[in-house]
Amino acid sequence: MEGKSYQRLPRVKIREMRDDYMKFELRDTDASVANALRRVMIAEVPTVAIDLVEIEINSSVLNDEFIAHRLGLIPLTSDRAMSMRFSRDCDACDGDGQCEFCSVEFHLRAKCHSDQTLDVTSKDLLSSDHTVVPVDFSDSAGMESSEQKGIIIVKLRRGQELRLRAIARKGIGKDHAKWSPAATVTFMYEPDIRINEELMDMLTLDEKKAWVESSPTKVFDFDPKTEKVVVVDPEAYTYDDEVIKKAEAMGKPGLVDIIAKEDSFIFTVESTGAVKASQLLLNAIEILKQKLDAVRLSEDTVEADDQFGELGAHMRGG
Repeated sequence: MEGKSYQRLPRVKIREMRDDYMKFELRDTDASVANALRRVMIAEVPTVAIDLVEIEINSSVLNDEFIAHRLGLIPLTSDRAMSMRFSRDCDACDGDGQCEFCSVEFHLRAKCHSDQTLDVTSKDLLSSDHTVVPVDFSDSAGMESSEQKGIIIVKLRRGQELRLRAIARKGIGKDHAKWSPAATVTFMYEPDIRINEELMDMLTLDEKKAWVESSPTKVFDFDPKTEKVVVVDPEAYTYDDEVIKKAEAMGKPGLVDIIAKEDSFIFTVESTGAVKASQLLLNAIEILKQKLDAVRLSEDTVEADDQFGELGAHMRGG
């Protein structure tokens, strides 16, 4: 019907949040928006990663290409990635991708002088910008100070040396996985589980216990005091239908009714450390808003062309 509004106002509720992990609820929306948010977090939130490596000396057992690939996969702190320029769009360096506005320079110099193997790690990368450095996982892992060595790039024996220069640039996961800020982003429909108490009371104690144990995850439990089956963790349900099949096999179809709420989603986000999980969500929402604005602008452009024809194109400078 013309004039009818389909606008919805999604709500987000944070359940758990750490620097590299976040769990939240997304409500009052549909799967298209939830999946769009998930895909943007994985593939379109920009980060900074090493994109160019110039190796001066490499006498290690790994060839140059192998080392360059390993360097590219080291996550770098990317808090200012949103404000950086893409190298292809940078007018300060004419797209060369080697200026302060669109890139960060790293240097690595390591040589083994003893009989003990030397571990060359991400901590040996020296950055020209203190805000863009290899991610330090030592605090989150709770390791001793002697073990805070970073990500191993290569191991050197006596006399072997590695010397290189690297350029890190802004990019998105859609172009290459090394720019993806997310290790994992998943969502599930929030389940609504209702037990038919009348049918449940018709089962013996052993049948109730057998039915509870048929669930691969601990969604249900048997209370020995009340002799009732209770739902202890509905979100542990994986939509495997095992309890439904078990009820049918016991001759009690309809024993439990499990419905996925189509407007409620539970998200789990794990960051690579390049950006905090909370900032990853905020950046994804901002990018999604920009995309929706672009769609709305394109629709307005089409309407203007339909209404004004060549005049509409002329007004846009076309």
